[in-house]
Amino acid sequence: MKHSPRQISRRHFIASSATLVTTAVISSATRPLSAADKPLSRQAMGTKVGEATDTTAIVWTRLTAAPERNNQGLLIEGKAKKGKQPPLTVPVHDLEGSCPGAAGQIRVRYSALEDLSDAKTAEWAEVSAETDFTHQFALRGLKPGTVYHYLTETAGPGGTEVHAGFRGRFSTAPAPTATSEVRFCAMTCQGYHDRDHAEGHPIYPAMLELAPHFVAFTGDNVYYDNDAPRAETAEIARYHWERMFSLPRQIDLLRNVTAYFEKDDHDTLSNDSWKGMEMGRLTFDEGQKIFRQQVPLGESCYRTFRWGRDLQIWLTDGRDFRSPNSMPDGPEKTIWGAEQKEWFKRTVAASDATWKVLISPTPLVGPDRGAKNDNHANIGFQTEGDELRSWLQKTVPDNFFVICGDRHWQYLSVHPQTGVREFSCGPASNSHASGSPGEDPAYHRYHRVKGGFVSVTLRREGTHSHILCEHRDVNGKVQHEWRGERPV
Repeated sequence: MKHSPRQISRRHFIASSATLVTTAVISSATRPLSAADKPLSRQAMGTKVGEATDTTAIVWTRLTAAPERNNQGLLIEGKAKKGKQPPLTVPVHDLEGSCPGAAGQIRVRYSALEDLSDAKTAEWAEVSAETDFTHQFALRGLKPGTVYHYLTETAGPGGTEVHAGFRGRFSTAPAPTATSEVRFCAMTCQGYHDRDHAEGHPIYPAMLELAPHFVAFTGDNVYYDNDAPRAETAEIARYHWERMFSLPRQIDLLRNVTAYFEKDDHDTLSNDSWKGMEMGRLTFDEGQKIFRQQVPLGESCYRTFRWGRDLQIWLTDGRDFRSPNSMPDGPEKTIWGAEQKEWFKRTVAASDATWKVLISPTPLVGPDRGAKNDNHANIGFQTEGDELRSWLQKTVPDNFFVICGDRHWQYLSVHPQTGVREFSCGPASNSHASGSPGEDPAYHRYHRVKGGFVSVTLRREGTHSHILCEHRDVNGKVQHEWRGERPV
């Protein structure tokens, strides 16, 4: 393709946004907030802001018993072994990285002004063990394409002992008719013990340096079954979220950037799991409930978001509605379920966005390992996979592509029969990279068994919309790029 967008540094991206009326970058004038800006609040896991539209967003908060994670606790290293687990020798709150919750109250103040001088204030919300001491504030009536600043405040039960607040910011989406420049990142598969840095995975500061408008977490946000201690109870499952999302690098990104979260097998229950399964005393249903407690999420786990005139994204769920993997393949076997599949086809066909992107927890194209039987790139779900790929070929042949998680290697694949294009993020660290069946020239335009993430930039230039999709390594260095353009 010609006239592709040039690469832009974070400094230039922020400076240039001043000329784009509806562009919403992290901040037009200040550096990203970091751990140095964090007073001794009682929010050891920071905050998460998600599900942003042009007028709404959800702010996730959690009240913790201490200002910081338990860095001095007992560290249980390595991978969890299958089979009966050895009992913990200390309570969960005495484990390294734990962030015990506390009962009390939380509220949020927010404004488009950094000093919050005209801030709107949500009512105090009581939090308790019933929701793991979390609360999600649904903000409405926001301005499109705007950077919002917020302060989350906590207090003890009944409003006693008011604690220091926690500051953050996020971007709303541009209006559906706005021709704004947009950049986003997508990532997947972050193991705790192979994060390659004590303060968090290297991709977090690398993504933040790009000043994305949002980051998509495609699933396997934690590994209940692989990372010791194995999550065979709901308490240990929540501990997995505590230690992962109290890491300084994770906090720094999520207090600065809008996010969208999807779940997959390892952060629902166990590898290749489906409804009705159990792992120790932890059930699949409990895993679904815990996921909803730990991330900002609206009513539906499958949803679509518009980011201006040129971009619409779809986020799907591959766990809640799937048939058992062991079921023989055929027309009735499904990953998405009939309702989600009908919604996807209807909304994709109706969209007039210049570019349409499915952000999927699992592959649609692959190719995958021959022994796998869990996704649309496998023979176990080939009937539904063929149905979706064929439908996409007929309906959106040249302005649609997939970004997928789950696979521990990076690739750009083009399906030989239908031409469906798929970008695999690769895992969040180099230590987590493995498993590729090898480069396949019939599919692959790019193939690399290393960690990293995908970044996507869209911008208008004259009468054309340009898109740049980049595979980046864990430090943010571009390893591969694909460029496209369409008349508008």
